[in-house]
Amino acid sequence: MKYLLCISGLGDYQGLGLIAGGPFFPFSCGFRPGVCYSSNRTTHNTMKTLNTLLLTSALTFVLALSNAQPGPRGGMGGPPPCPKFGAAMAKLFGENNAFSANLEFQMTEKSGGTTTMPGKLAYAEGKSRFEVDMTKVKSAQMPPGAGEQLKEMGMDKMLAISRPDKKISYFVYPSMNAHVETPLKDADSDKTESDSKVEVTELGREKIDGHDCLKNKVVVTDKDGTTHESTVWNASDLKKFPVKIESIEDGNNVVKLFKDVKLAKPDSALFDPPTGSTKYDNMMTLMQTEMMKRLGGAGGFKIPGQ
Repeated sequence: MKYLLCISGLGDYQGLGLIAGGPFFPFSCGFRPGVCYSSNRTTHNTMKTLNTLLLTSALTFVLALSNAQPGPRGGMGGPPPCPKFGAAMAKLFGENNAFSANLEFQMTEKSGGTTTMPGKLAYAEGKSRFEVDMTKVKSAQMPPGAGEQLKEMGMDKMLAISRPDKKISYFVYPSMNAHVETPLKDADSDKTESDSKVEVTELGREKIDGHDCLKNKVVVTDKDGTTHESTVWNASDLKKFPVKIESIEDGNNVVKLFKDVKLAKPDSALFDPPTGSTKYDNMMTLMQTEMMKRLGGAGGFKIPGQ
């Protein structure tokens, strides 16, 4: 059977798909001109073909996530998202302007779909780093087995680094020794904590993960009048650190749970890509390049002229 690997436009992001004998598989659609690479290889191993299809679906899921969740986005071919941590969010942490913690990011979409993303967060004076293992992400959008395929591809571990001081975001894939560098487009990136005011209303006391907490409604108002409302649980034994934050972001209900909080300042090296990492300008280029390496290396799909 003849297969074609197609890279085509999918609205707000680009996608990867396979054509087998002509018709598109469900995860390859759209009407924009695409690039197709042909293979006349006859299939001898059905499982290998299915693994390739699953990998393609997994990569499409990574792109779909960037449109489904709040956080910095790169537009077409943009990187997967990370939890927002702009000036308004920083206000919720009070005097805790440098820390590290395990963070579980939970989102319930307006449509009812849910996503849970556990990771590790480091923060220091406006700079943030979120480390996530994609094999541990739970989402209805993620096909069964996609996590393992992403691991095989080297895309299971990702670091999302925000540098407002440089107006840059880095999305690092350590297993690939590669990263994407994009302009920081978050609307909060040009705002500072001094640009906003905070109003706190006490709601009661609750215990969260063993911490005695004061539950507060916190409203942060920017100088342009934009408001950000959150419910925050401040731990009395952690200098009022917010071990739980619940808010509405882009119409979706978002919960952030912090555990194993360390109030020491993280190493500054955590907020830069590793030395020797290959830089890409967008996520789609990185994915195309690595996909071609994998498929070409398997003796299957070859880029014309190579």
